[in-house]
Amino acid sequence: MNPFVSELIGTTVLITLGTGVVANVALNKTKGNNAGLIVVAFGWAIAVFVGVFISAEASGAHLNPAVTVGLAVTGKFSWQDVPLYVAAQFCGALIGSLLTFLAYSDHFEATADAETKLGVFATGPAIHRPINNLMTELIATFVFMLAILFIQKGELKLGSLDALPVALLVLGIGLCLGGPTGYAINPARDLGPRIAHALLPIPGKGSSNWGYAIIPVLGPLLGAVLAGLLFMRL
Repeated sequence: MNPFVSELIGTTVLITLGTGVVANVALNKTKGNNAGLIVVAFGWAIAVFVGVFISAEASGAHLNPAVTVGLAVTGKFSWQDVPLYVAAQFCGALIGSLLTFLAYSDHFEATADAETKLGVFATGPAIHRPINNLMTELIATFVFMLAILFIQKGELKLGSLDALPVALLVLGIGLCLGGPTGYAINPARDLGPRIAHALLPIPGKGSSNWGYAIIPVLGPLLGAVLAGLLFMRL
């Protein structure tokens, strides 16, 4: 695979499994209905694990514009290649969202609440306070990016299990910092599925909440940049 295809496929798998676990927990008449945050956090961690080991060799498995920008800030990735990676990540997020919709189409129809349907695709705050919501996303992504930069320094190689530390990192962030905003920590993860929500023929879907959409984009980007700057300083 070339890097574009690698990021495209990796992000597609990441979003299919990640939004899939949210659908399984949130939508009516699923086997996992009301399973809760712990199941969602484990599902996203597994989604990251699979996406990373698929794409690590060909593209480095960024799967996240914040990671791509954070690595560019530290000089570990070329700014020239940032647009290519980001485009692949957003395309993958759109495709993954479509696959989740197809898999759970009957359950979207069986679910009346429009906010629940949006929550399958995009994040939203438990308490709507934009500055605090932005700070939560910034802090969560700061921790995520800083940890990734130190993980990259490791000498030990585990083959496919090289993806495990990142998966455990995402699990920890979900369990520890996921409550206030749903821990996007990835602009493509939120904006791509939000666009898909707006475009797909989801019955009774309601608003895509574009007023909140800037927070899970800007917060992760700021957090990644700050983590990169601190890493270089350290």
